[in-house]
Amino acid sequence: MKDNPLKKLEALGQSIWLDYIRRDLISSGELKRLIEDDGLKGITSNPAIFEKAIAETNLYDADIREMALKKKNIKEIYEALSQRDVQNAADEFKPVYAVTGGQDGYVSLEVNPHLAYDTQGTIEEARRLWAALNRPNVFIKVPATAQGLPAITQLISEGININVTLLFGLVRYQQVAQAYIAGLKTRVVAGKPVKDIASVASFFLSRIDTLIDPQIEKSFAPGGKAEIARKVRGFAAIASAKVAYQIYKEVFNNDDFKALAAQGARKQRLLWASTGTKNPNYSDIKYIEELIGPETVNTVPRETLDDYRDHGNPRLSLEENVDEAKRIIARLPELKLDINKIAKQLEDEGVKKFNEPFDKLMEALSKKSSE
Repeated sequence: MKDNPLKKLEALGQSIWLDYIRRDLISSGELKRLIEDDGLKGITSNPAIFEKAIAETNLYDADIREMALKKKNIKEIYEALSQRDVQNAADEFKPVYAVTGGQDGYVSLEVNPHLAYDTQGTIEEARRLWAALNRPNVFIKVPATAQGLPAITQLISEGININVTLLFGLVRYQQVAQAYIAGLKTRVVAGKPVKDIASVASFFLSRIDTLIDPQIEKSFAPGGKAEIARKVRGFAAIASAKVAYQIYKEVFNNDDFKALAAQGARKQRLLWASTGTKNPNYSDIKYIEELIGPETVNTVPRETLDDYRDHGNPRLSLEENVDEAKRIIARLPELKLDINKIAKQLEDEGVKKFNEPFDKLMEALSKKSSE
């Protein structure tokens, strides 16, 4: 597999993770093969992924019936099934976790999406999930809502690994990075170690273009700003990511963080999420190819992983055309686009898109447990 493009990403400083989990991925040996042959470094999950795995297959039916006979409620059944998958996957990644010194080899599990606007509820649920999973190489996913920010600080201060999810905007990204650092500082003041704490900030990409592109296309009409629109269409997400990476470098290479790094603190890496291409007119590997750079993670759907293995052409692309990316972001208002309002809309929609499959899964579990 010497010429495997996925393996080449590692040499360029980027870790490839899979945005997918299902019992047979692990039990069949497929996950082990992906780790060995493709250099897969981790897994992310979300309520929609578990809904498809548990509700839309019969892989879990026997366990559901068994737990139902033991009078387990549907929440207990869901947690038992999802936590078992995460634990088993984390065990497969233990060698990766060891070889990379704890930088990679993680599997993520999300707090109940209905807690997205509940700070204390998020904290309590994250603590409980962290204790239940009982693995050093897991992340608890916490949404980057305004209410999620203090939860991130608190949980990091308690030594809980956090994957910050549903992140769409640059202003919010800066807040997320500072929330992480604040948690580390609190821990240091308390005299506790920070060297084993890990975190990633999951910046969602394709949804940005999906929302913005139709609005940009209005500018191609007579009297519109076609020249600007041509530069922006299909590149707003890429531009946001490139600028976010510059913020990352500033935040985690300044003297303030260096003092924490001297005590063993890790940088909170940027993770590119929502990287499956939704527009058929764009390259199917667009959100990998244009965002390859050191100290980053890209978590991809299974189809995108296969596509990149087939025809990826890795290069250090993340810091190409950074000035142009900044210009694209700066000129969005000329197209009557407020990137901060767009980010907030996507955040709200993202919470809803996780609540709906979660509720659908609970309904399916209720039906399956009564059969």
